[in-house]
Amino acid sequence: MAKCDVCGKGVHFGNNVSHSHRRSNAIWSSNVKRVKCKINGAAKRIHVCTRCLRSGAVERA
Repeated sequence: MAKCDVCGKGVHFGNNVSHSHRRSNAIWSSNVKRVKCKINGAAKRIHVCTRCLRSGAVERA
């Protein structure tokens, strides 16, 4: 799973808890897209989470 190159957001780990309170491992993936962005004036493909895209932390190329 990719990590956001801007904020570092990646996967989150935890437990699924059933009704009888039995626990199993769980992984929640962050919504990370591979987009073409302008970095130092040049277009480059990087992994960016959707929150960074919405907030304008990167400029799309």
